Amino acid sequence: MISDDLVVATPRGLYCTAGDFYIDPWQPVERAVITHAHGDHLRGGSSRYYLARPGEGVARIRLPKDAFVASLEYGEQHTFDRVRISLHPAGHILGSSQVRIEHDGCVWVVSGDYKREFDPTCAPFEVLACNVFISEATFALPAYRWSSTPIVAREIFDWWNSNREKGFVSVLFAYALGKAQRILAELATLTNEAVYVHGAVASLVEAYREAGVTMLPTFPATVVSAKNFAGALVLAPPSAAGSPWMRRFGECRTGFCSGWMRVRGNRRRRGYDRGFVLSDHADWPGLLRTIRETHAGRVLLTHGYTDAMCRYLQEQGVAATALRTEYGAEN
Repeated sequence: MISDDLVVATPRGLYCTAGDFYIDPWQPVERAVITHAHGDHLRGGSSRYYLARPGEGVARIRLPKDAFVASLEYGEQHTFDRVRISLHPAGHILGSSQVRIEHDGCVWVVSGDYKREFDPTCAPFEVLACNVFISEATFALPAYRWSSTPIVAREIFDWWNSNREKGFVSVLFAYALGKAQRILAELATLTNEAVYVHGAVASLVEAYREAGVTMLPTFPATVVSAKNFAGALVLAPPSAAGSPWMRRFGECRTGFCSGWMRVRGNRRRRGYDRGFVLSDHADWPGLLRTIRETHAGRVLLTHGYTDAMCRYLQEQGVAATALRTEYGAEN
């Protein structure tokens, strides 16, 4: 069956038929337009990558050294055949973008992952009017509502100080790209004390510094002996939890930063001492606000609680359907 849609879901990823390019493909393609550098959206093997200039540094860390990367300024237009595209801030992580696609007077916007809260590490989300809006639905349930980020940063800081007073190391788990840097930037408003970081976090922190993002000073967690960690804060990816790498810290307290911590019981099931509700995705009110502000006549939902949001939007008179994708790892 041939579809007249400008963007369709295929086995390789979201495909723009008129422009012959893919958005965040999960298999190698000739032309890949990338919304951001998280592993579920940026994968190796494609011939050419097109992405926003602020995100080039982190993308190159995650791509092969010989990958062809064309970086576009936010708002800069590029033409694929008879289709014009431009990239616009998504507010998700450094360099994250929405893809605006215009063809024959019709505008589609592929949002990628996005959030509406202020984040000192990346450009804020830009509302784009469009005919069709493709939105994520990671936290598309009414239970997911975020507190003010400075409040969460203060909670982390107070937890760190409380553990310090007891002689414990504070090991905070957060996704290596985006979340870790956001924590370092938010804590910089409360202290200037150095933080130790896991190797998976270190190179990405440097890429953020090179992009001009102000964060707390950091040191690799391998440069000091275990006895010197007492009272320190350590940032590590979730994959480090329970690994031999953790033995160097001796007795410690663990925390996890994620939107999933909003649901009671998630912290306990995952075995962390403390959970902090901090997400780089839009919460339920943020999703509804964004969809409303685009004035889109049609909404397509990807990765997350797509069925629940589809039902809600349809009840509100919005033409909403789900697109099945392979996105949705880092929250």
